[in-house]
Amino acid sequence: MLETPNQPVEAISPALKNPMRISNPKFLLFLVTFWGILIAFAPDTLTNLIDYTVFSLLGVLGAIFANSTGAGGGVVFIPMFNKLGFTESQAIATSFAIQCFGMTAGALTWFYHYKLEREPSGLWPSFFPVIKVSAIASIIGLWAVYGLDLAPPSSLHYSFSWFSLLLGIGIIFIALVLKPQPLHQTVQPIDWLMICVISLFGGAVTAWLSVGIGELLAIYLIIRRFDVNMAVAVAVIVSALTVWSAIWQHTLVDFNVYWQVVLFAGPGAIFGGVLAKAIVAKLSAKRLKIFFAFWLMVIGAVGVSGG
Repeated sequence: MLETPNQPVEAISPALKNPMRISNPKFLLFLVTFWGILIAFAPDTLTNLIDYTVFSLLGVLGAIFANSTGAGGGVVFIPMFNKLGFTESQAIATSFAIQCFGMTAGALTWFYHYKLEREPSGLWPSFFPVIKVSAIASIIGLWAVYGLDLAPPSSLHYSFSWFSLLLGIGIIFIALVLKPQPLHQTVQPIDWLMICVISLFGGAVTAWLSVGIGELLAIYLIIRRFDVNMAVAVAVIVSALTVWSAIWQHTLVDFNVYWQVVLFAGPGAIFGGVLAKAIVAKLSAKRLKIFFAFWLMVIGAVGVSGG
């Protein structure tokens, strides 16, 4: 992809064209098997469960947007669950459960892309260090909310919506107006500080909204001119680790998962999480920035309007 006038255009590799080739088939088989076991032991009859099949499409759509932008799937699931009359606890818990499927599939796809395409070429040297630091800080922020029973600020949802809306506009300005500059490869001390602060805050926001860490982290890395694909990949993997650390709060501690929805949205999210990589592979860095910014503005507009 063309990043700077002096940077050659990269050919899209066969693995990028077919993202299923860089997914982990054993893990996908495990998720599918686990889904089958849940169906087999479901107390509802198969006829009743069929009524929930429409949520498979919701899982696909949520995972596609989440894993192609780095933002959590909650930005799709939460507004829909609110419209369906879910309680706030049910909406958050169910969103986390679905993301355990979709964000994991997307994270594995991005991880194998890195192992097969980027690492052998010496690209993305900051990939693993950023993931490690950000994931640890995010999980600490998330569990600080759970452990201290911190309630969200009354205006957090609208503040975050306005933040997303303005950042989306800012990224479009960067993509369309500012001239291309060389990409950053290494993380500076100021970046480590900001990544820690953003991840702590993002983890706390994720505990309240089931979305936050991926969006904030991807935005920062893009603004700091790290490779856009790396920004999305890091955000997806950190989001996956964060939602897995959160799901125990909503199952073992305080069970609020609407499991009938998860039974169908989960497998859909697996498919969407893998398919998202193919979408990103077809977009240039500039188009990916615009796509990401557009999605941020959609999130912001929906939140500001009270959706």
